[in-house]
Amino acid sequence: MLVLGIDPGIAITGFGLVRDGQDGALEAVDYGVITTLADMPSAARLQQIYQGVSKLLEKYHPSSAGIEKLLFGRNVTTAMAVGQARGVTILALANAGVEISEYTPASIKEAVAGYGNAGKGQMQDMVRLLLNLSEIPKPDDAADALAVAITHLHMARYQQLYND
Repeated sequence: MLVLGIDPGIAITGFGLVRDGQDGALEAVDYGVITTLADMPSAARLQQIYQGVSKLLEKYHPSSAGIEKLLFGRNVTTAMAVGQARGVTILALANAGVEISEYTPASIKEAVAGYGNAGKGQMQDMVRLLLNLSEIPKPDDAADALAVAITHLHMARYQQLYND
C-alpha cells in the first residue's frame, strides 16, 4: 500500500510517500515540500499548493492519505492560513478520490516515537530509523509529512487487525 502524508502550511507544505511491504518494512518512495512565496497573493499561494498536491496524486496514485490536524495556537492569523492550506489539500485529495484520515500532532508522535510529547529531533530520528534512511529527511516539513504517512500506515494495520 502506498500512502501520502501531508504536513500542511501556507509557505511550506511537506509531503511524504511511504509504501509498506508485505514483510512490514516501510519504504520512503518520495518526499519533499511545496513552497509558496510570501509576496504572492493568498489565492495564488493556495492555488500553487492545490496544483502541487494534484501533481503528486497524478504521478503516484496513492491508495490513501493522512494529513495533520490543525491545532490552534496563539497566532490566529497563522492558524487561518494553515487551515486554508489544509482545505485546498483536502480538496485535491477528495477530487482525486483518495481516502483521507486526519491525525493530531500528539497521535503522530505516539505512533512514530511511542511518546505523545516527543521532541522534533527524536521524531526526525525515528522517521529515519523506521524508513531505513541514511540521513534525517530534510527539510523538517518533509520529515513531518513522512511521520504522518507512517502514522497512517500504522493505523491502517491496526484497523485491518481489528476487522479480521
